[in-house]
Amino acid sequence: MLRIIAGELKGRKLRTVAGLTTRPTADRTREAIFNILGPGIRGAHVLDLFAGTGAFGIEALSRGAASTLFIEKGREALAVLADNIQFCGLAERAAAIRWDAARNLDCLRNREPLFRLIFLDPPYRQGLVAPALAHLHAARCLAQGARLVVEHGVEDPLPELRDAYLLQDQRRYGKTLVSFLSYVI
Repeated sequence: MLRIIAGELKGRKLRTVAGLTTRPTADRTREAIFNILGPGIRGAHVLDLFAGTGAFGIEALSRGAASTLFIEKGREALAVLADNIQFCGLAERAAAIRWDAARNLDCLRNREPLFRLIFLDPPYRQGLVAPALAHLHAARCLAQGARLVVEHGVEDPLPELRDAYLLQDQRRYGKTLVSFLSYVI
């Protein structure tokens, strides 16, 4: 069972998707990530890409984010995500879009307000990090200096970063790497 770790929704349990189609981030790893992010969450407009159950974006809202947009392509995961948003009473600050982020992110093109915090947690071993980063840049939806939290498998190295992103930090949690990037354009 997934739970919210801190903030106004602390202790609230979230529904998860049955089976192995989604891989929710362990509470301990999520807690470590949010400890690293610190107070930069408050007031941020957040994008939760490959959202699954929405645990990252809901945690950000619980800790004071202004809004979260969730992107998820799986129908079952999107239904669970919608239930979690409703159950937590976040409908006014949260929205979800069914979209395949591997193809493009045209749904975000020139979106306002610009996102300041982005969680990117694609399925492992599918090579989705590089195209997702390229699609985010092409959509022009990120604020200058936006922070990106990229969760990927140890066997899925971070792609070579071009001029748009700078690696700030990287941590290992078991078989998971978490890379913290800044958007520098």
